Amino acid sequence: MSDSLSRLGVCSWSLQPQSPSELAAKVRAVGLRRVQLHLDPLRECRWRVDETVGLLKDIRASVVSGMMTMKGEDYSTLESIKATGGVRPDETWEENLKAAEGNAVVAMRLGLPLVTFHAGFVPHDRGDKAFDTMCDRLVKMAEVFGARRVRLALETGQESAGALAALLDTLNERLPQFAQIGVNFDPANMILYGMGDPVEAVGVLGRRIVQVHLKDARPSDSLGEWGSETPLGKGSVDWQGFFDALRKAEYHGNFVIEREAGDQRVEDVREAFQVAARYLG
Repeated sequence: MSDSLSRLGVCSWSLQPQSPSELAAKVRAVGLRRVQLHLDPLRECRWRVDETVGLLKDIRASVVSGMMTMKGEDYSTLESIKATGGVRPDETWEENLKAAEGNAVVAMRLGLPLVTFHAGFVPHDRGDKAFDTMCDRLVKMAEVFGARRVRLALETGQESAGALAALLDTLNERLPQFAQIGVNFDPANMILYGMGDPVEAVGVLGRRIVQVHLKDARPSDSLGEWGSETPLGKGSVDWQGFFDALRKAEYHGNFVIEREAGDQRVEDVREAFQVAARYLG
């Protein structure tokens, strides 16, 4: 197996497991050896850490990164997620910070180098009071994880690549090297949110990219509405151009398959594995 193929993995939540044993069974079924793990079930003690890791180890799979979700997020429309997403809402901030502290402990226990999440809608106008508030909150999150030597990466989504690059530069000026925030690059999110061409975005974000989600989508025909997610290779992402751009950016991180739509997740992830292998093999 090539070095690039060995860096292929799957997002645990894409497989919709109801238990650690079901996760292990489905990871085995898709044939992958790396997992990005949803941390909240472990933090909330619904899943045991030792059992989860042990079952994955039994199938020779390892956890390479974590993900946390934010309380109260509503993805039903672009406007609803703009209002409820990430660290922006005041009414959920304290609870999300507490959850981050718990997830950071779990990530440290698992020995994870990276945890990802959606920051939420960051105002494009730096004169907006909410911009400073969100920057303060994201720095605090990075400090919480950084204290346990875990880095954060923000999902691409509600801002253009240029705006995200500028935001990260602003945040990282306030953080030590070991707590610097990177990008979890999802090409489908760029399309779903209508935030530009993914291939061009890779060139803008460059070495800020520390993990890649492999997901595909088609843009919406109507301004201000969601695009639609598709199985990998059946959407609008130019995969050859995308992987070429990543090579040019000297990207050496993991490629984690994500599928958040449809009711054939194992089959779709297995197919995505085959599509990705054509470009990475």
